[in-house]
Amino acid sequence: METTELLFTIANTAILLAWIPLLVAPKWSFTKQMLAFPYVPFVLSFFYLFFLISDGGLGEADFSSLEGILVLFHNATPEAAAAGWMHYLAFDYWVGCWMLRDAQKKAIPHLLIIIPLLCTFMLGPVGIMLYVVFSQIRLALKK
Repeated sequence: METTELLFTIANTAILLAWIPLLVAPKWSFTKQMLAFPYVPFVLSFFYLFFLISDGGLGEADFSSLEGILVLFHNATPEAAAAGWMHYLAFDYWVGCWMLRDAQKKAIPHLLIIIPLLCTFMLGPVGIMLYVVFSQIRLALKK
């Protein structure tokens, strides 16, 4: 197995394991440690940087137009695609940690945020949207 595929597989598997405590053991001491410091996004940042450097960076990527993004995706190397995926994994996990911390601070029952957490893991912004809606409904009902 080549290095890119191996590192991608390690990161993609590890993120599944990192999400489990957020979903099923929010008050566990290990989960609290994961919430206190961005260990997972920090490690994924090294994978991200490795893939960017392996690919020679983004070079002449044009982020200012949809056409530029299409060209970037169309011409992507395995390393560039893996870098993009690490970007999603790191930020989605970071947002999931924020949601859990925020819910705990606001005393929102964990059962109410499982669906938003799962959606954040699988659909990114949809999870954030659901969390905001669920938390606002919960806060309104609490009054």
